[in-house]
Amino acid sequence: MTPTLADGDRLLVSYRRAVTAGDLVVARFADGTVAVKRASERRTTRAGSPAWWLLSDNPAEGVDSRHRGPVADDDVIAVTVARVWPRPRRL
Repeated sequence: MTPTLADGDRLLVSYRRAVTAGDLVVARFADGTVAVKRASERRTTRAGSPAWWLLSDNPAEGVDSRHRGPVADDDVIAVTVARVWPRPRRL
């Protein structure tokens, strides 16, 4: 599958919007890496906290929850609204 985003794309994000399955989100993995991934489904962390299962649009190239596990709600930072550069479009 072709990735939705390319290096250098500029995104408009919302820090207040609730995450729903299928959204592209900005998230922080446990090692501190910040990445844009697709929220796939609700899960829980090992500690039982609510979390999201995040997947790459290009699974052959990306690192996602298949490698690092579910991401806690507190570590899902924002929901992407649109790509504003180089060609604006809704995601």
